[in-house]
Amino acid sequence: MAVPPTGLTVAWLLLTVCQGLIPSLGGITSTRAKPTFATMATQDELKKQVGYKAIDDYVTSGMKVGLGTGSTAAFAVERLGELMAAGTLTDIIAVPTSVRTKEQAESLGIPLTTLDEFSSLDVAIDGADEVDPQLNLVKGGGGALLREKMVEIVADKFIVIVDESKLCDALGPGFPIPVEITPFCHEHTKRVVEALPALAGKCKAVLRLGSSTNNQVDGDEPAVTDNGNYILDLNFDEPLTDAPAAAAQLKATCGVVDHGLFIGMTTAVIIAGSDGISVKEP
Repeated sequence: MAVPPTGLTVAWLLLTVCQGLIPSLGGITSTRAKPTFATMATQDELKKQVGYKAIDDYVTSGMKVGLGTGSTAAFAVERLGELMAAGTLTDIIAVPTSVRTKEQAESLGIPLTTLDEFSSLDVAIDGADEVDPQLNLVKGGGGALLREKMVEIVADKFIVIVDESKLCDALGPGFPIPVEITPFCHEHTKRVVEALPALAGKCKAVLRLGSSTNNQVDGDEPAVTDNGNYILDLNFDEPLTDAPAAAAQLKATCGVVDHGLFIGMTTAVIIAGSDGISVKEP
């Protein structure tokens, strides 16, 4: 003989249905939104695909390799370590572009060196925050722009790995352009940067606060890079009309160490998108 449900039991069953813990009861189905984990996993999978492809397609045994910084570049480092551990790649030596990348590479047993030992590299692999149609880049959201540029500019090939969300019609409004500056008289340098002919009236320079590894405000003190410098993030409302001119003027400014505009450096961009993996070249 069935036992009639108590009021508490009925309430529990109704709550269970509403929360989507069981798919249906008496023809009632839950319409609760699915967790976002699947979406996040898909994004990580895209990053993994381009990171692995860069190593598979552009790195061979005996090479000197520049290793970038960031969540996408980390997958390339992971793949390099995997292939070296398997013996598929041998006699590789790498130059990391940040303390974070150095620590990851060391944990994977990848032999490391510096530009003091080797002033030219066979290939460098890194992500980007924005890529324009000419394959110019904005980099430095993770705060490693100076070391990244020093390593990647001396590589015979510079391979950029991104997902399609990083593609843009023009640099500027989609992602702040970082500028690494000296702490000394940084407010003065900020004013000088904002007044440069290619930038005047077009951007607002904001001192990065908190951690240097992202461009979000997550602290009260100036963010400090691995090199002991500060970062200005240049926020644009309109596209940057002459990125090469802006790059040249920033580089020539006393107090500016370097900037996140990577102009004319890209050999190829590997792009992960909804239709699969594609490669663009200049």
